[in-house]
Amino acid sequence: MEFGVFMLMQQRGYHQTSDQVLRAAVEQTIAADQAGFDTAWYAEHHFSNYGLCPSPLMMVSHMAGQTKRIRLGSAVCVLPMYHPARLLAEAGFCDAISNGRLELGIGSGYQNYEFERFGVKIEEALPIFQEFLDILKLGMTQRGFSYEGKHLHLPQTAISIRAVQKPMPPIWIATGNPDTMGLAIREGHSLFVTALLHGTEKLQQMRAMLSGIAEKEGQDIDDTRVGLLRCAFASDDEAEIESYLENARYQRRISEALKFRRAHSDDGFLVREEESPNDVPLEQMRANLPVGSVDRVIERMVEEIRILRPKHVAIQIQPGDFDTSATLRQIALWGERIIPAIRQELAKDATSASKVAA
Repeated sequence: MEFGVFMLMQQRGYHQTSDQVLRAAVEQTIAADQAGFDTAWYAEHHFSNYGLCPSPLMMVSHMAGQTKRIRLGSAVCVLPMYHPARLLAEAGFCDAISNGRLELGIGSGYQNYEFERFGVKIEEALPIFQEFLDILKLGMTQRGFSYEGKHLHLPQTAISIRAVQKPMPPIWIATGNPDTMGLAIREGHSLFVTALLHGTEKLQQMRAMLSGIAEKEGQDIDDTRVGLLRCAFASDDEAEIESYLENARYQRRISEALKFRRAHSDDGFLVREEESPNDVPLEQMRANLPVGSVDRVIERMVEEIRILRPKHVAIQIQPGDFDTSATLRQIALWGERIIPAIRQELAKDATSASKVAA
């Protein structure tokens, strides 16, 4: 069972500066490396305070020199905003400079505000993504290649700096589209999913959906590396818990505003927080999520893993402007107590299953 930290790098207001947000993510990655997390993940967003990292691969490259063992991932590179030849070269560079620690997360994107400023039609995002994925496989596995699609075209091309992982770095696909999920399962890629701020019922629905998609592809979903993105926080400090939950709700409100094209801003950068028709009350969020005492978080995470059976769980560690010092303490706590306890419980499950099988 693998665990990661997910960094959105939000700037909730001008009481934070962009360089403070960036340096906090750097510090948190180093702390996660020391705490024994498996992977650090970096989101990609543009033109608003929702997320400040414009290039996950630049962050991966920077952190490769400041960490020792933790794997470093994009979550995700929004493919329609890239030129495939440049992304291939930069991914190869990242994998080489990190000594083969790149996890390449990709997606088709959802924020029209971003697409407009890159000159890409959001209606074409999914077909562009599908062609781009074909190019990634060609460029990472062949010395020279060409491609002729409806949206993307490359003459005979060779990528100079190549990935060191063979046949290529792991590809993670983040999507809510069943057809794209089927594509990932069929081609042996990993899947990133999220239950947002919902509870175990949503995870049960997700497990059933993924199993059904895999069955249609003639596959067993347990053979696919599924990663769960999850808000989780352990503390006995009620004020910290309340702040984490409130920031998680803020993060969701801004994401929805951008996705459904109802975002408002007074200055063209800071997206105004407004109540959403999909808001989950804070007390319900607390009941839904692995949030509370250490024992509660361990128990709830084990329950959720048993339901969904992911291979990886990525924790959203600093939503909004949640306190950086508390975030660093949280990373250490997961490394010292929570992750070992979860793995111990899951190991008991595996032992019991082996005895039954025998």
